[in-house]
Amino acid sequence: MKTDLPMTLLALILSVGGAHAGELHPEMINAASIADIGKGRLSPADPNPAIVRLQVLLDRAGSSPGVIDGLSGENVNKAVAGFEAMNKLPVDGRPDPEVVSRLEDNAPIVISYVVSPEDATGLVETIPEDYGEKAKMQRLGYTSVAEKLSERFHMSLDLLSALNPASQFAPGDTVWVVDPGPARAGKVKKIEADKKIGQVLAYTEDGSLLAVYPATIGSKDNPSPSGKHKVKGVARMPVYRYDPKLNFKQGKNDEVLTIPKGPNGPVGSVWIDLTEPTYGIHGTPEPKLIDKVGSHGCVRLTNWDAEELAGMVKPGVLVDFVNRSPAAPK
Repeated sequence: MKTDLPMTLLALILSVGGAHAGELHPEMINAASIADIGKGRLSPADPNPAIVRLQVLLDRAGSSPGVIDGLSGENVNKAVAGFEAMNKLPVDGRPDPEVVSRLEDNAPIVISYVVSPEDATGLVETIPEDYGEKAKMQRLGYTSVAEKLSERFHMSLDLLSALNPASQFAPGDTVWVVDPGPARAGKVKKIEADKKIGQVLAYTEDGSLLAVYPATIGSKDNPSPSGKHKVKGVARMPVYRYDPKLNFKQGKNDEVLTIPKGPNGPVGSVWIDLTEPTYGIHGTPEPKLIDKVGSHGCVRLTNWDAEELAGMVKPGVLVDFVNRSPAAPK
Protein backbone atom coordinates (compact mmCIF):
# COMPACT_ATOMS: atom_id res chain seq x y z
CA MET A 1 0.00 0.00 0.00
CA LYS A 2 1.24 3.50 -0.79
CA THR A 3 2.33 5.67 2.11
CA ASP A 4 1.76 9.41 2.34
CA LEU A 5 4.64 11.86 2.38
CA PRO A 6 4.75 14.99 4.52
CA MET A 7 3.06 17.85 2.71
CA THR A 8 6.43 19.57 2.26
CA LEU A 9 7.50 16.77 -0.08
CA LEU A 10 4.31 17.07 -2.08
CA ALA A 11 4.46 20.83 -2.62
CA LEU A 12 5.76 20.83 -6.18
CA ILE A 13 6.22 24.58 -6.25
CA LEU A 14 9.22 24.29 -3.94
CA SER A 15 12.74 23.40 -4.89
CA VAL A 16 16.07 21.90 -4.01
CA GLY A 17 17.72 23.93 -1.26
CA GLY A 18 20.81 26.04 -1.49
CA ALA A 19 20.36 27.57 -4.97
CA HIS A 20 19.83 31.22 -5.72
CA ALA A 21 16.90 32.26 -7.91
CA GLY A 22 17.69 31.98 -11.61
CA GLU A 23 20.73 29.70 -11.19
CA LEU A 24 20.50 26.30 -12.83
CA HIS A 25 23.38 23.95 -13.59
CA PRO A 26 23.34 20.45 -15.10
CA GLU A 27 24.81 18.89 -11.98
CA MET A 28 21.95 20.30 -9.90
CA ILE A 29 19.47 18.28 -11.95
CA ASN A 30 21.61 15.16 -12.30
CA ALA A 31 22.27 15.10 -8.55
CA ALA A 32 18.68 15.90 -7.58
CA SER A 33 16.23 13.34 -6.27
CA ILE A 34 12.47 13.49 -6.52
CA ALA A 35 12.59 13.19 -2.73
CA ASP A 36 14.32 16.61 -2.70
CA ILE A 37 11.08 18.28 -3.75
CA GLY A 38 10.10 20.62 -0.95
CA LYS A 39 13.59 21.22 0.47
CA GLY A 40 14.58 24.87 0.23
CA ARG A 41 12.92 27.53 -1.86
CA LEU A 42 13.16 29.14 -5.26
CA SER A 43 10.83 31.54 -6.99
CA PRO A 44 7.84 29.59 -8.38
CA ALA A 45 8.83 30.96 -11.80
CA ASP A 46 12.27 29.30 -11.67
CA PRO A 47 12.82 25.74 -12.90
CA ASN A 48 13.06 23.30 -10.00
CA PRO A 49 15.85 20.72 -10.52
CA ALA A 50 13.87 17.99 -8.77
CA ILE A 51 10.78 18.65 -10.88
CA VAL A 52 12.89 18.61 -14.05
CA ARG A 53 14.12 15.18 -12.95
CA LEU A 54 10.57 14.02 -12.21
CA GLN A 55 9.30 15.23 -15.59
CA VAL A 56 12.13 13.53 -17.51
CA LEU A 57 11.68 10.23 -15.67
CA LEU A 58 7.93 10.31 -16.31
CA ASP A 59 8.57 11.03 -20.00
CA ARG A 60 10.96 8.08 -20.23
CA ALA A 61 8.36 5.86 -18.55
CA GLY A 62 5.67 6.67 -21.12
CA SER A 63 3.58 9.11 -19.06
CA SER A 64 4.23 12.43 -20.71
CA PRO A 65 4.29 15.65 -18.66
CA GLY A 66 4.10 17.65 -21.89
CA VAL A 67 6.74 20.36 -21.90
CA ILE A 68 9.64 19.69 -19.54
CA ASP A 69 10.03 23.03 -17.79
CA GLY A 70 10.80 22.29 -14.14
CA LEU A 71 7.57 23.94 -13.00
CA SER A 72 4.75 22.47 -10.98
CA GLY A 73 1.28 22.19 -12.48
CA GLU A 74 -1.59 19.99 -13.49
CA ASN A 75 0.27 18.34 -16.36
CA VAL A 76 2.91 17.08 -13.91
CA ASN A 77 0.25 15.78 -11.53
CA LYS A 78 -1.61 14.08 -14.40
CA ALA A 79 1.61 12.46 -15.60
CA VAL A 80 2.24 11.04 -12.12
CA ALA A 81 -1.34 9.75 -12.06
CA GLY A 82 -0.85 8.23 -15.51
CA PHE A 83 2.31 6.46 -14.33
CA GLU A 84 0.43 5.12 -11.33
CA ALA A 85 -2.34 3.79 -13.56
CA MET A 86 0.20 2.20 -15.92
CA ASN A 87 1.79 0.40 -12.98
CA LYS A 88 -1.52 -0.55 -11.31
CA LEU A 89 -0.85 1.62 -8.26
CA PRO A 90 -3.52 3.57 -6.38
CA VAL A 91 -4.02 6.75 -8.39
CA ASP A 92 -3.63 10.06 -6.59
CA GLY A 93 -1.15 11.97 -8.75
CA ARG A 94 1.46 12.36 -5.99
CA PRO A 95 5.14 11.32 -6.26
CA ASP A 96 5.27 9.30 -3.07
CA PRO A 97 8.09 6.83 -2.19
CA GLU A 98 6.56 3.96 -4.15
CA VAL A 99 6.32 6.06 -7.31
CA VAL A 100 9.84 7.40 -6.74
CA SER A 101 11.32 3.92 -6.34
CA ARG A 102 9.80 2.78 -9.64
CA LEU A 103 10.82 5.89 -11.55
CA GLU A 104 14.37 6.56 -10.41
CA ASP A 105 17.29 5.27 -12.49
CA ASN A 106 21.00 5.98 -12.73
CA ALA A 107 21.04 7.47 -16.24
CA PRO A 108 21.92 11.17 -16.33
CA ILE A 109 18.97 13.53 -16.80
CA VAL A 110 21.00 16.32 -18.44
CA ILE A 111 23.46 15.48 -21.19
CA SER A 112 25.66 17.46 -23.58
CA TYR A 113 24.76 17.91 -27.23
CA VAL A 114 26.80 19.41 -30.08
CA VAL A 115 24.75 21.66 -32.34
CA SER A 116 25.02 20.39 -35.92
CA PRO A 117 24.91 22.35 -39.20
CA GLU A 118 21.60 20.61 -39.96
CA ASP A 119 20.10 22.12 -36.81
CA ALA A 120 20.49 25.56 -38.39
CA THR A 121 18.68 24.65 -41.63
CA GLY A 122 15.02 25.06 -42.54
CA LEU A 123 14.49 27.99 -40.19
CA VAL A 124 12.18 30.92 -40.87
CA GLU A 125 12.46 34.46 -39.59
CA THR A 126 9.03 34.69 -37.98
CA ILE A 127 5.59 33.09 -37.95
CA PRO A 128 2.70 35.49 -38.55
CA GLU A 129 -0.50 35.04 -36.55
CA ASP A 130 -2.82 35.76 -39.48
CA TYR A 131 -3.74 32.70 -41.54
CA GLY A 132 -3.75 34.73 -44.73
CA GLU A 133 -0.13 35.67 -44.13
CA LYS A 134 0.73 32.10 -43.17
CA ALA A 135 -0.67 30.91 -46.49
CA LYS A 136 1.86 33.09 -48.34
CA MET A 137 4.82 31.29 -46.77
CA GLN A 138 6.60 28.27 -48.24
CA ARG A 139 7.09 26.52 -44.90
CA LEU A 140 6.18 27.12 -41.27
CA GLY A 141 9.49 26.01 -39.82
CA TYR A 142 11.16 26.72 -36.52
CA THR A 143 12.23 30.30 -35.93
CA SER A 144 15.55 29.46 -34.26
CA VAL A 145 17.95 26.63 -33.49
CA ALA A 146 16.94 26.95 -29.84
CA GLU A 147 13.28 26.37 -30.69
CA LYS A 148 14.17 23.33 -32.80
CA LEU A 149 16.29 21.84 -30.02
CA SER A 150 13.72 22.58 -27.34
CA GLU A 151 11.14 20.49 -29.21
CA ARG A 152 13.58 17.70 -30.03
CA PHE A 153 14.38 17.32 -26.34
CA HIS A 154 10.83 18.06 -25.09
CA MET A 155 11.96 21.19 -23.24
CA SER A 156 10.62 24.67 -22.73
CA LEU A 157 12.69 27.44 -24.27
CA ASP A 158 13.07 28.94 -20.81
CA LEU A 159 14.61 25.75 -19.41
CA LEU A 160 16.93 25.39 -22.40
CA SER A 161 18.05 29.00 -21.96
CA ALA A 162 18.50 28.58 -18.20
CA LEU A 163 20.84 25.63 -18.79
CA ASN A 164 22.73 27.51 -21.54
CA PRO A 165 22.60 31.21 -20.61
CA ALA A 166 25.60 32.22 -22.72
CA SER A 167 25.05 30.00 -25.76
CA GLN A 168 24.25 31.33 -29.23
CA PHE A 169 23.23 27.79 -30.29
CA ALA A 170 25.51 28.03 -33.29
CA PRO A 171 26.71 24.91 -35.16
CA GLY A 172 29.62 23.40 -33.25
CA ASP A 173 28.48 24.73 -29.87
CA THR A 174 28.14 22.22 -27.04
CA VAL A 175 24.93 22.76 -25.11
CA TRP A 176 23.12 21.11 -22.21
CA VAL A 177 19.80 19.39 -22.85
CA VAL A 178 17.64 16.89 -20.99
CA ASP A 179 17.43 13.32 -22.24
CA PRO A 180 13.77 12.19 -22.47
CA GLY A 181 14.78 8.79 -23.81
CA PRO A 182 13.59 7.00 -26.94
CA ALA A 183 10.07 7.29 -28.24
CA ARG A 184 7.55 4.84 -26.84
CA ALA A 185 7.06 1.79 -29.07
CA GLY A 186 4.25 -0.71 -29.40
CA LYS A 187 0.89 -1.25 -31.03
CA VAL A 188 -2.03 0.82 -29.84
CA LYS A 189 -5.43 -0.86 -30.08
CA LYS A 190 -7.55 1.79 -28.38
CA ILE A 191 -7.26 5.49 -27.56
CA GLU A 192 -9.27 7.29 -24.91
CA ALA A 193 -9.55 11.07 -25.17
CA ASP A 194 -10.61 12.17 -21.71
CA LYS A 195 -12.33 15.53 -22.12
CA LYS A 196 -12.80 16.14 -18.41
CA ILE A 197 -9.21 15.55 -17.37
CA GLY A 198 -7.48 16.75 -20.56
CA GLN A 199 -5.56 13.56 -21.24
CA VAL A 200 -5.10 10.98 -23.98
CA LEU A 201 -4.57 7.36 -22.95
CA ALA A 202 -3.27 4.71 -25.36
CA TYR A 203 -4.00 1.02 -24.69
CA THR A 204 -2.60 -2.19 -26.13
CA GLU A 205 -4.70 -5.11 -27.34
CA ASP A 206 -4.62 -6.78 -23.92
CA GLY A 207 -5.93 -3.62 -22.24
CA SER A 208 -2.61 -2.50 -20.78
CA LEU A 209 -1.99 1.23 -20.63
CA LEU A 210 0.95 1.90 -22.98
CA ALA A 211 1.24 5.69 -23.01
CA VAL A 212 -0.40 8.76 -21.51
CA TYR A 213 -0.33 12.34 -22.84
CA PRO A 214 -1.65 15.72 -21.63
CA ALA A 215 -4.06 17.08 -24.22
CA THR A 216 -6.25 19.98 -25.19
CA ILE A 217 -9.57 18.45 -26.21
CA GLY A 218 -12.00 20.93 -27.72
CA SER A 219 -13.38 23.95 -25.91
CA LYS A 220 -16.68 25.35 -24.69
CA ASP A 221 -17.31 27.13 -28.00
CA ASN A 222 -15.89 24.33 -30.16
CA PRO A 223 -16.47 21.03 -28.37
CA SER A 224 -14.83 17.82 -29.45
CA PRO A 225 -16.88 14.88 -30.74
CA SER A 226 -18.53 12.43 -28.39
CA GLY A 227 -18.63 8.66 -28.54
CA LYS A 228 -16.52 6.22 -30.50
CA HIS A 229 -14.64 6.89 -33.73
CA LYS A 230 -11.65 5.35 -35.51
CA VAL A 231 -8.28 6.36 -36.84
CA LYS A 232 -8.54 6.87 -40.58
CA GLY A 233 -4.89 7.56 -41.35
CA VAL A 234 -1.75 9.52 -40.44
CA ALA A 235 -0.20 12.47 -42.26
CA ARG A 236 3.23 13.76 -41.23
CA MET A 237 4.13 17.39 -41.84
CA PRO A 238 0.65 18.02 -43.23
CA VAL A 239 -0.52 21.09 -45.07
CA TYR A 240 -3.58 22.62 -43.45
CA ARG A 241 -6.75 23.45 -45.36
CA TYR A 242 -8.48 26.36 -43.69
CA ASP A 243 -12.20 26.59 -44.46
CA PRO A 244 -14.09 29.12 -42.31
CA LYS A 245 -17.43 27.61 -43.31
CA LEU A 246 -16.52 24.15 -42.03
CA ASN A 247 -14.42 24.92 -38.98
CA PHE A 248 -13.94 28.37 -37.47
CA LYS A 249 -13.15 31.90 -38.57
CA GLN A 250 -9.65 33.21 -37.97
CA GLY A 251 -9.20 36.98 -38.08
CA LYS A 252 -10.73 38.51 -41.18
CA ASN A 253 -10.07 35.47 -43.37
CA ASP A 254 -13.30 34.35 -45.06
CA GLU A 255 -11.81 32.40 -47.97
CA VAL A 256 -10.47 28.86 -48.15
CA LEU A 257 -6.69 28.87 -47.61
CA THR A 258 -3.96 26.27 -47.96
CA ILE A 259 -1.46 26.78 -45.18
CA PRO A 260 1.95 25.17 -45.76
CA LYS A 261 3.50 22.38 -43.74
CA GLY A 262 5.88 22.75 -40.83
CA PRO A 263 6.08 22.24 -37.07
CA ASN A 264 4.73 25.76 -36.53
CA GLY A 265 1.65 25.13 -38.67
CA PRO A 266 -1.83 25.17 -37.09
CA VAL A 267 -1.79 21.38 -36.59
CA GLY A 268 1.93 21.03 -35.95
CA SER A 269 4.05 18.23 -37.35
CA VAL A 270 1.52 15.39 -37.56
CA TRP A 271 -2.20 14.82 -38.14
CA ILE A 272 -3.95 11.61 -37.05
CA ASP A 273 -7.14 11.69 -39.09
CA LEU A 274 -10.38 10.40 -37.55
CA THR A 275 -13.42 8.95 -39.22
CA GLU A 276 -15.43 11.87 -37.83
CA PRO A 277 -15.06 14.43 -40.67
CA THR A 278 -12.75 17.43 -39.99
CA TYR A 279 -11.56 16.05 -36.63
CA GLY A 280 -8.18 14.63 -35.71
CA ILE A 281 -5.43 14.24 -33.15
CA HIS A 282 -2.56 16.56 -33.99
CA GLY A 283 0.47 18.54 -32.88
CA THR A 284 0.75 22.21 -32.06
CA PRO A 285 2.99 25.24 -32.67
CA GLU A 286 2.58 26.19 -28.97
CA PRO A 287 3.46 23.17 -26.80
CA LYS A 288 3.43 25.17 -23.57
CA LEU A 289 -0.31 25.83 -24.04
CA ILE A 290 -1.36 22.17 -24.03
CA ASP A 291 -4.38 21.86 -21.70
CA LYS A 292 -4.06 25.57 -20.92
CA VAL A 293 -6.28 26.96 -23.70
CA GLY A 294 -9.02 25.33 -25.78
CA SER A 295 -8.86 23.90 -29.29
CA HIS A 296 -11.26 24.13 -32.21
CA GLY A 297 -12.72 20.72 -31.40
CA CYS A 298 -9.74 18.49 -32.20
CA VAL A 299 -7.34 16.73 -29.83
CA ARG A 300 -4.13 18.71 -29.55
CA LEU A 301 -0.86 17.26 -28.22
CA THR A 302 2.72 18.51 -28.24
CA ASN A 303 4.39 17.74 -31.55
CA TRP A 304 6.62 15.08 -30.00
CA ASP A 305 3.73 13.35 -28.24
CA ALA A 306 1.60 13.40 -31.40
CA GLU A 307 4.51 11.97 -33.41
CA GLU A 308 5.06 9.23 -30.85
CA LEU A 309 1.37 8.28 -30.82
CA ALA A 310 1.24 8.38 -34.64
CA GLY A 311 4.03 5.80 -34.75
CA MET A 312 1.96 3.35 -32.72
CA VAL A 313 -1.42 3.55 -34.49
CA LYS A 314 -2.88 2.21 -37.72
CA PRO A 315 -6.18 2.79 -39.50
CA GLY A 316 -9.01 1.20 -37.58
CA VAL A 317 -7.71 1.97 -34.07
CA LEU A 318 -10.65 2.91 -31.84
CA VAL A 319 -10.78 6.46 -30.46
CA ASP A 320 -13.26 6.86 -27.62
CA PHE A 321 -14.12 10.33 -26.31
CA VAL A 322 -14.90 10.02 -22.59
CA ASN A 323 -15.37 12.29 -19.58
CA ARG A 324 -13.58 10.32 -16.90
CA SER A 325 -10.19 8.62 -16.98
CA PRO A 326 -8.76 5.81 -14.89
CA ALA A 327 -5.57 7.87 -14.75
CA ALA A 328 -7.30 10.90 -13.30
CA PRO A 329 -5.96 12.14 -9.95
CA LYS A 330 -8.43 11.70 -7.11
